[in-house]
Amino acid sequence: MPGPDDLAALAAERAAADREYNEALTRLARLDPEQAHIVELRYFGGLTIEETAEEIGSSPATVKRQWAMARAWLKRALEP
Repeated sequence: MPGPDDLAALAAERAAADREYNEALTRLARLDPEQAHIVELRYFGGLTIEETAEEIGSSPATVKRQWAMARAWLKRALEP
């Protein structure tokens, strides 16, 4: 069972990862606000492709394409 020091280290690690992700998403929003919005709806909101398309007034195919590009961009941005 993890001790208090282990839990504190894990919490600090998670907080750092959250900050990195938030900073990357903010940079993406400056470059492509629509892609960042799609990430927010899909990742944080839990919407499906179809629900996201309806929410932003776009086609599911466009959302799929934008979602794939945003995920690829974020992956590169978060690599060490």
